[in-house]
Amino acid sequence: MRGSKALPGMLLALALLLAACDRDKGVAQDQPASAPAAVSAPKLTLPPDTGPLPTIDGKRAMQYAKEIVKFGPRPLASANHKKVEDYIDAHLKGDQVEDDVFTAETNIGKFPVHNIVAKFPGTKDGIIIFASHYDTNYPLRDTSYVGANDGASTSALLLEIANQLRGKPRDGYSIWLVWDDAEEAMRPDTEVEFMSDSLYGITHLAEKWQADGTLKKVKGFLLADMIGDADLNVDRDTNSTPWLQDVVYEAATRLGEQSHFYARSLPMEDDHLPFVKRGVPCVDLIDFLYGYNNVFWHTPQDTLDKLSPKSLEIAGGVMLETARILDKMDPLPPR
Repeated sequence: MRGSKALPGMLLALALLLAACDRDKGVAQDQPASAPAAVSAPKLTLPPDTGPLPTIDGKRAMQYAKEIVKFGPRPLASANHKKVEDYIDAHLKGDQVEDDVFTAETNIGKFPVHNIVAKFPGTKDGIIIFASHYDTNYPLRDTSYVGANDGASTSALLLEIANQLRGKPRDGYSIWLVWDDAEEAMRPDTEVEFMSDSLYGITHLAEKWQADGTLKKVKGFLLADMIGDADLNVDRDTNSTPWLQDVVYEAATRLGEQSHFYARSLPMEDDHLPFVKRGVPCVDLIDFLYGYNNVFWHTPQDTLDKLSPKSLEIAGGVMLETARILDKMDPLPPR
């Protein structure tokens, strides 16, 4: 993921203008929440706010995050990476799971990649995807970096969302949960352009589903990234689909959590882009201000003490409420 892990000097200048935030996921430019999106969204007809709101057990999600972090660093091809794969699979036992396994040709050689997809069927013809990556930064593999927020928190959140979906027939679109692999760049942030050295797992899925026709059925792609941050402020990503972002904001409003969303806008390079490029409505739910000037991101300081069960509860609830709104929107805006 990246928000342009930009250059230190440039970041300092941007910070003086209150427009900073560095990350290997896009160039951050603070804007007021009311700033127009890069592309104007169509006028939406939203369904009435009726029925019970979704619930998420934030404490249980946090416990999953602790258990994932306990494995330690989980870069590609490591023993800990395999342990996390097995951990996720164990929690999905009995669910409909697709394992997408392949070998990625990276900038530093060939690596095994394992995407995990859990499918929860609905009554409507279509799919909503919730995604998170679970690998940790490969260049930091020999440090104490455990990616508590960057990967563990959102992978844990998907496990909790699976708990909420399991055994409850959906009167709406199917929801597929995707733990995508090999998201992180294989070389240090300062040495390579992020998009040329990352997103191997999610790109493979996008290509595969485009080839077999699945992609045409995807009504929305919601990516969760770095939203375990105790100081939760979800950015408005200018690379995401404006109308879907508006639905997310409506979902947050219905839950009374809109103050945590869209105080600033910035472009993010993240797992959603392979789907954006193929015309799928996408939204990146990311808090790319992790500590002052994003100081904890991609450092050994990305630890559990920076996270909050409440943030996971908010993020998961908004994702599920977004899906519920999409279920009842007829028709959805055209791609």
